[in-house]
Amino acid sequence: MSDKSSFLVFSGTATRYLAERICQSLGCPLGKLQITKFSDGEFAVSYEESIRGRDIFLVQSTFPSSDNLMELLLMIDAAKRASARTINAVIPYFGWARQDRKDKPRVSIGAKLVADLLSAAGVNRVITMDLHADQIQGFFDVPVDHLYASNVILPYLQSLKLDELVIASPDVGGSKRASTYAKYLGCPLVLCNKTRARANVVASMQIIGDVAGKNVVIIDDMVDTAGTITKAADLMKENGALTVRACASHCVMSGPASDRVQASALEEIVFTDSIPYTQRCAKIKQLSVAEMFAEAIQRVIDNKSISDLYIV
Repeated sequence: MSDKSSFLVFSGTATRYLAERICQSLGCPLGKLQITKFSDGEFAVSYEESIRGRDIFLVQSTFPSSDNLMELLLMIDAAKRASARTINAVIPYFGWARQDRKDKPRVSIGAKLVADLLSAAGVNRVITMDLHADQIQGFFDVPVDHLYASNVILPYLQSLKLDELVIASPDVGGSKRASTYAKYLGCPLVLCNKTRARANVVASMQIIGDVAGKNVVIIDDMVDTAGTITKAADLMKENGALTVRACASHCVMSGPASDRVQASALEEIVFTDSIPYTQRCAKIKQLSVAEMFAEAIQRVIDNKSISDLYIV
């Protein structure tokens, strides 16, 4: 095991709850960091203890608002200027990941821009979970340790002991992820074919496969407005499904999402705590990924492989 004094863990404002749990698992205190806010909305970052020659782990998800990303960039810059040995960004939820390619003319590729910003700030390694698209790892010129929420979601699904289980993908793009779950659990796979009228608005949806008399679990990487996942759940119920649940890595849950989930045919929707959920919805459950990230951090410190952390 490594010397606990050789590394320090710090947190941005929005992900402190998760950083505290990670530190509890690692058996170390959370580092002292001060973020000073100015009246015009600007802020400044300063470390309140020496980090010279230390391996620094900065825990911060980059969900909206953009302040969370800017905080992380300033934390990286301050660590670089304070002579940290290595700077490791622990980003449970990597924002802007839906902008991973030019899917129409004259659009930005936000995921690549964020990767460039992190590199320019001085990051040495990124530890993240369930990127919206796997190829985003290639946008970085530094090592990326890509963890999977299946480590906590699959044991939960197995604990339910559901008969006649079927795994479903809410769209064709998520079929690879859902197929991995189906193979591991040894059950059939169902797909939903959807068309969008515009961003966050589903025009139509059809189910490919049989859900009658089945307990369906929809697998996705994130839920934003919950339009797709609730429409899929309602459609599966109409087609004879016994129960419909959903599991997703990231609890974005913006706008009308909570009301939609509460009013839908979903029995429950299970997320990780990569993003804090502050609204009230009886159908939402969060599983902590703190121990998984703590183990990954420990293995990085000890120069050990993290590949056997993966269930699938």
